Amino acid sequence: MTNLTRLETDQLRRLEEMRKTFDKLRAERIRAEGEVERLTRELEEARALALSELGTDDEGRIQALIEQAQAKNAKLADEFGASLREVETRLKQLGDER
Repeated sequence: MTNLTRLETDQLRRLEEMRKTFDKLRAERIRAEGEVERLTRELEEARALALSELGTDDEGRIQALIEQAQAKNAKLADEFGASLREVETRLKQLGDER
C-alpha cells in the first residue's frame, strides 16, 4: 500500500468534506424542486377556483372584489344597527305608553 503524503491526505480530507457539502446541497435542490412543483400545482388550483367562483384569476380584480364586498358588508352592518336602534326605540315608546 502506498503511503500518502501529508498534502495528499489533506487534499483527500478536503475532497471528502466537499463531497458531503455537495451531497447536502443536491438533496436541498431536490427538495426545493419538489416544493416548487407542489406550490405551482397549488397556484394553478387556486387560479382555477378563483376563475370558477369569481369569474377572474386576476389578483387586482380579486382585490377589488374583496374591497367591494367589505364595503357592502360595512354598509349592511350599519343598516342593521340602525334597524335595531329603531326597534329598540319603538319598544321603549310602547313601554312608556303603558
